[in-house]
Amino acid sequence: MPQLVQSWQFWAIIAAIFAALTAIFAKLGVQDIDSDYATFIRTLVVIALLAAILTIGDKWRNPTEIPGRAWLFLVLSGLATGASWFAYFRALKLGDAARVAPLDKLSIVLVAIFGVIFLGERLSAVNWLGVALIAAGALLLAMKV
Repeated sequence: MPQLVQSWQFWAIIAAIFAALTAIFAKLGVQDIDSDYATFIRTLVVIALLAAILTIGDKWRNPTEIPGRAWLFLVLSGLATGASWFAYFRALKLGDAARVAPLDKLSIVLVAIFGVIFLGERLSAVNWLGVALIAAGALLLAMKV
């Protein structure tokens, strides 16, 4: 089991499970309140949870010791996360979770494309087939027929 906990696959599957629960819980939570306010509440909970994790793990660090490049990209990532959450909660307020979440997961396709373009990552033909199938699946799931 310890080796499993050290694998990226394990944590990616855990992330997927919690992302699925996020969609369901968020859809239920946003029904009676403004989606922007719901996003704010969610953000406060995330901050509190991460503060607890940092405290328990004794991982707090002096922010001035963090390199400027790391700050730049973490701030940009935070802004992108905020924009994503804003749009996601707005979409959940207006649409079905079973249709919103798959379109949101088109981010998988975009990450593959951006990873190749900006990070120099390489994908095989089989990997590209997977990307295409994810895109097709997301679009089919989003359709209301």
